Amino acid sequence: MQARASLMALAALVVVAASAERGGGIRIGGSIGGGGAIGTGREGGRGGGVRLGARARTSPAPQIPRQPSVITAALVVPHKAFGARDYTRAEKAALSKLPRKLKLFSQVRLNITLSMQGLTPSPMSILDSLCKEFLAVNVSAILYLMNHEQYGRSTASAQYFLQLAGYLGIPVIAWNADNSGLEKHASHASLRLQLAPTIEHQTAAMLSILERYKWHQFSVVTSAIAGHDDFIQAVRERVSSLQDRFKFTILNAVVVKKPADLNELVTSEARVMLLYATREEAAEILSTAADLHLTGESYVWIVTQSVLGSLQPPNKFPVGMLGVHFDTSSSSIISEIGTAVKVFAYGVESYISQTENLRYPLGTRLSCDGAGSGEARWSTGERFYRHLRNVSVDSETGRPSIEFTPDGELRATELKIMNLRPTIGDQLVWEEIGTWNSYPKERLAIKDIIWPGGLHTPPQGVPEKFHMRITFLEEPPYINLAPPDPVSGRCSLDRGVICRVAPEIEVVGIEAGAAHRNSSLYQCCSGFCIDLLQQLAEQLGFTYELVRVEDGRWGTFQDGKWNGLIAELVNKKTDMVLTSLVINSDREAVVDFSVPFMETGIAIVVAKRTGIISPTAFLEPFDTASWMLVGAVAIQTATFCIFIFEWLSPSGLNRSPGQINVQNRFSLCRTYWIVWAVLFQASVHVDSPRGFTARFMTNMWAMFAVVFLAIYTANLAAFMITREEFHELTGIDDPRIVKPKTYQPPLKFGTVPWSHSDATLKKYFREPHSYMTPYNRSTVSAGVTSILTGDLDAFIYDGTVLDYLVSQDEDCRLLTVGAWYAMSGYGLAFTRNSKYLGMFNKRLLDLRANGDLERLRRYWMTGTCKPNKQEHKSSDPLALEQFLSAFLLLMAGILLAAAILFCEHLYFRYAREHIVKSELHPCCTLVSISMGQSLSMQNAVMDATADHGFRLGKRPHCRSAVCAAQIWRAQHERDAAVARARQLAVVLAAHGLQPPPRRLASAAALHASGRAHDATRPRTLHVPADLLPDLDRPLSCDDLRARERTRVEMETVL
Repeated sequence: MQARASLMALAALVVVAASAERGGGIRIGGSIGGGGAIGTGREGGRGGGVRLGARARTSPAPQIPRQPSVITAALVVPHKAFGARDYTRAEKAALSKLPRKLKLFSQVRLNITLSMQGLTPSPMSILDSLCKEFLAVNVSAILYLMNHEQYGRSTASAQYFLQLAGYLGIPVIAWNADNSGLEKHASHASLRLQLAPTIEHQTAAMLSILERYKWHQFSVVTSAIAGHDDFIQAVRERVSSLQDRFKFTILNAVVVKKPADLNELVTSEARVMLLYATREEAAEILSTAADLHLTGESYVWIVTQSVLGSLQPPNKFPVGMLGVHFDTSSSSIISEIGTAVKVFAYGVESYISQTENLRYPLGTRLSCDGAGSGEARWSTGERFYRHLRNVSVDSETGRPSIEFTPDGELRATELKIMNLRPTIGDQLVWEEIGTWNSYPKERLAIKDIIWPGGLHTPPQGVPEKFHMRITFLEEPPYINLAPPDPVSGRCSLDRGVICRVAPEIEVVGIEAGAAHRNSSLYQCCSGFCIDLLQQLAEQLGFTYELVRVEDGRWGTFQDGKWNGLIAELVNKKTDMVLTSLVINSDREAVVDFSVPFMETGIAIVVAKRTGIISPTAFLEPFDTASWMLVGAVAIQTATFCIFIFEWLSPSGLNRSPGQINVQNRFSLCRTYWIVWAVLFQASVHVDSPRGFTARFMTNMWAMFAVVFLAIYTANLAAFMITREEFHELTGIDDPRIVKPKTYQPPLKFGTVPWSHSDATLKKYFREPHSYMTPYNRSTVSAGVTSILTGDLDAFIYDGTVLDYLVSQDEDCRLLTVGAWYAMSGYGLAFTRNSKYLGMFNKRLLDLRANGDLERLRRYWMTGTCKPNKQEHKSSDPLALEQFLSAFLLLMAGILLAAAILFCEHLYFRYAREHIVKSELHPCCTLVSISMGQSLSMQNAVMDATADHGFRLGKRPHCRSAVCAAQIWRAQHERDAAVARARQLAVVLAAHGLQPPPRRLASAAALHASGRAHDATRPRTLHVPADLLPDLDRPLSCDDLRARERTRVEMETVL
């Protein structure tokens, strides 16, 4: 029945707390119908909180409050027989020791009301004490001092009491031995000051011990004790705050709810344990730890105050344990009463010294019987709490002042460092060996310690050193080889560590110093993997021997067995393989790999070749659409506009049908000529149009040409540069790799035999694997050299290695192309079920998390070649192929000119005579003046006569092909006329007639006999007088015959 009553009371208290949180606190007083000490009426359901007692329906109007003459504080201490006298004496002594100069003594009187509570008071008794003992006397603060350390119902009762005080708004000055078990969120919400050392102080002292002995790694072990989550969080926060000064690593955080939970520590590297539990729970945990061999000479257990308690004789605790402790005896309670009273008195002094606080008197004025002010929460409590928190109370000589943090915790405190050591009769006792102080700065003072196992030297705090045989295979930048110093046989700092490269049989019997000086037996190993190994060795505490694999192979499955590095592990000849060993499924089936420390894949490296400027580089400043717009639209539009404006202009051609005008020699072809000449700024002779409109249009075209040419030349320099050429492969699955023989010439590529790349190609790409066998190289360096010399077109290998070699090429002639294939990673390889795998995995993950792996990668993967960085280099003279596009353009112009010449001959040979007979030949002059001249007989003769080199019987020399063609025609017709004249002479002779002797006039004679030609009149021919008869005399038959002969002769001439 008592248990049932207790449970009901606890449930009621939870309802009180929940209602107070929803409604703003505990309502003191209620409706008349409440009728009891605790009532929950409708107002409470609507958010008014839980009402205690009843109140009248009406209340008098509020009056301006006055500061009471007596300010009371409640003192709550543990119940003990005949203890009231000691508590009262300590209380009165504390009041009497207060300085009389304080202002509060002239205004108010301090009163302390005493209340003793049992170990586990019921919720009802807590409420009774609040109503009957504290609220009845209008307490302004509660001094709550308890030394219980049961961490069960006693801690829960303390939690309830402090929460209720916080809900009522009453400040609490507490000293709880079990304060570490109190809920943090509840303590922050309450108005509480803590005089006892907190869990944060204890964790700081424990980690100071670890820092003193250079123990960087540890584990945290707790039971399900109240506040265990707060303890783990406090440790983490402390570790984080010390990272700049000392680097800690929390290996495990184990909450022990059953013995099997400690198995996690068996495989851990932790040798230092921080334990937070009750004394009974710690005994069970340490007993299980002993069964698991976790309490030997190498293991250090450091415990909190909750384990030490009142320093009773321990049982089942191992020798050498360390602990942090503060006094929780009854005498400490008596001494802390004085401290609490001082804090309260100085808080009152600070409060009443400020005049603005006169309107807010101290004293809760809350009541459980409805006689109070009707407040649900003391509104002045938070104001008074701030003054209490800001006090600075002088302490005893040599000790710092009592001050508090913003969270209400004691700023300066002292903890004792205890050591569990044996005495006479093998009894174990806790003995103080030092102190930890948080003032004026954190300081740890420790004297002689009995360590675990009864030793007088501290353990290492890490697993015992062990030795490992490590096998490697060199590959830059992961492992580089360099000869050691020939005199000392040692490696300098930048050359790494000594490693054996010869088989073990060759080293047997040779003195170590002499062997190390022999570079054929030992070399210096350095690189990414060596730096990683040194960090792991330092953190895990092991020694090692580096040995090169004897067959020099990476490890593939051949002829039913493994070779190379994997064979060393399978045959258990080594403990670990350290190099750029790729993780794949075949290898994982026989060995264990760590987590990857670097990602990689199969890549292809090729060499850049000096290319030539593109034959179409001069066209690349504009795209195809732009060139089409300029060539097909702009040029044609400008040409036809200029020509049409000239043809329509009265001062131009004036819509001439095509007659040749000496003063205006303009045509469509000449318009094209001027348009092209202006566009490209050519210094050539052009015939300008005569019309104003056409000339204006020509100027507008010139403006367009200036803008176009400026843009073109500005961008041309960017394209007229030497381009680098290389084999742009898409990856391993590129057709030139997959089907190499289908392309001519076939691509020459290879890889390193017995490597991961070789095994992958053999498994998934059989045809290229068999094809590349003659092109394989023994090392990746040899393959890259073959790429540079041109013996190979491409080399296939691990991507990270190729990237490194590309970055090391000073001339930047190498580059990786295509996507990486078969993405994987590099890992440390161990024998199956190796005991080292777990610890190495954890360390690798830590190195990755803190950025050490990334720093190593940046250091070792950086080379001299920086493609993205512009470097100044001297200019080299250009070879012919560098500006071959200019010659190609010239060749294209020559071929086009030859084609035009061929078309010209076709025109004169076949097309001209047809055009002459058509009606369109007058318009041809508008298209081309030369074409118009070729169709006009008069102009041909004029050209012929204008040629001073024309002589009868000699081949004329004309200025144009048109003139020569016309002369040829005239000569042909002349020969036909001469033949016709001879036939007529024969006919005349047959009739007995004799033609008169006449000479034929040459074209030169006709030209010479004429007057000077007037350019404004049509050209005419003047015949000598002896060639023509007298026109004044009557014509005779002979005259007619003579004129006929003259006509024939003229036709002959023409």
